[in-house]
Amino acid sequence: MSEPLHLPADPGQYGYTFGGREAIASVKPGDTVTLRTLDCFGGKVRTVDDLPSQVCEFPYLNPVTGPLYVEGAQPGDTLAVHVVALTPASPVGISSTFPHFGALTSTGYTRTLQAPLEERVWLYDIDLAAQTVRYQARNSDFTVDLPLAPMLGTVGVAPAANEVRQTIVPDVHGGNLDTPLLGPGATLYLGVNVPGALLALGDGHARQGDGEVCGVAVEVAMDVTIRVDVISGIPTGTPRLETDTQLVSLGAARPLEDAFRISQDDLVRHVAQLTGLDLLDAYQLVSQTTSARAGNVVDPQYVMSAGIDKRYLPGVTAYSGIHERLRNG
Repeated sequence: MSEPLHLPADPGQYGYTFGGREAIASVKPGDTVTLRTLDCFGGKVRTVDDLPSQVCEFPYLNPVTGPLYVEGAQPGDTLAVHVVALTPASPVGISSTFPHFGALTSTGYTRTLQAPLEERVWLYDIDLAAQTVRYQARNSDFTVDLPLAPMLGTVGVAPAANEVRQTIVPDVHGGNLDTPLLGPGATLYLGVNVPGALLALGDGHARQGDGEVCGVAVEVAMDVTIRVDVISGIPTGTPRLETDTQLVSLGAARPLEDAFRISQDDLVRHVAQLTGLDLLDAYQLVSQTTSARAGNVVDPQYVMSAGIDKRYLPGVTAYSGIHERLRNG
């Protein structure tokens, strides 16, 4: 195995789309990569007075480091991306509300005559030693320490058919999935659409609740270690996740019920394929055991996950056990 590749988040090393960009580096299957990602504001929000609408240039939000050309990856393959480690690269995380953005306000999709929400910024102190993230209300003395739960909001590959997608959009290529499941120890499976896959990632969160309800997690620059591999000749039609305890399917769509259906449908079909159960038997098993979690309900497409505990699938191994191999290095 080659020495780990180290990539900074310097200009030229990151961008704002999946597709439409040349690779910044090449990696081999099995390689370990360490890289720095910027926060979703590109480091431009530093104080509570730095309103994103004033200091950020729209639509240049949510930068991703990459893309990486994964040698041997071809259309029809599956790329496995194992998250080895995530460490916030700043002692302060940032969240905000935006006018016409979020799950509990009028938006461009759901227009009303109500006034937009106030744009407000919150700063969160991150204590790596204590593994906490401190919430401080802006208009009172209320403070509470929340568990640090680092995750990557955005991981994806180049879309098919030469399409270029903004990083804020989740879809079958991955993108802005915003699921708290995508943390250390998780393996993300993405269908490869172009030679080399062109993997990019960013949008580190110190923590996030299901749904990312206000539209912004505790955003922070992140030091990331990943390990990649290629599963040749096996396609993956919608993003999937594997942890030590669960198999998970992800669906991205609007309305939310369609994202739910996509994730559940894929999990049923995955379970049927892995176990040899017929479709209705697999449907019944998943119906009685599934966990459904919202990734985000704020972006141009919503994300839902469907997960089944591996204990309900005795003797079953997904993708020939690549998750365990990548986890063990």
